[in-house]
Amino acid sequence: MSVLLAWLRAAVYALWALPLAVGPVPPRLRVPRRLLGESVNPRRYSAPRAMWHSVLSGALGLVTWFFAFLAVLGGVRGLLYPLLTDGYENAWGGPTLAGAWSTHLLIGVVLVPVWLLVLAGLGTLQVHLTRAVLGRLGPRWPVAMVVLVCAAGVLLFLGWLVRV
Repeated sequence: MSVLLAWLRAAVYALWALPLAVGPVPPRLRVPRRLLGESVNPRRYSAPRAMWHSVLSGALGLVTWFFAFLAVLGGVRGLLYPLLTDGYENAWGGPTLAGAWSTHLLIGVVLVPVWLLVLAGLGTLQVHLTRAVLGRLGPRWPVAMVVLVCAAGVLLFLGWLVRV
């Protein structure tokens, strides 16, 4: 149960990081400690360092919100499948409505822990990014990882946009 709670807190922090990215620096250092118990020992932060953190954290926050949107969309489509489709003869679980609906509902329910784990991972990456850019101690790899995740998120968004 405590692992699930930790995942939920990290996912909440991942979603909360986008509004934090456009705010002042002290809450960016305080929220990880209060929500996750992760302290960030600040260095003397400068305006360029705070701006760099805002850009990276904001971009990762947008990717996080897109993943959350996909999770909600998948859950709603699984739950309300009969209301959202024109035909179900060639759908997964078809050719009957009951089979197609149950298949889509099962996929939506099974993927909930996966989406939660992805959001929790993005929240953990946000904490590491805050430590790397605004903190006194911390490795520099989160900056490169955030750039890679954001690039992959842009590609995923463009692929989703073209598909829809």
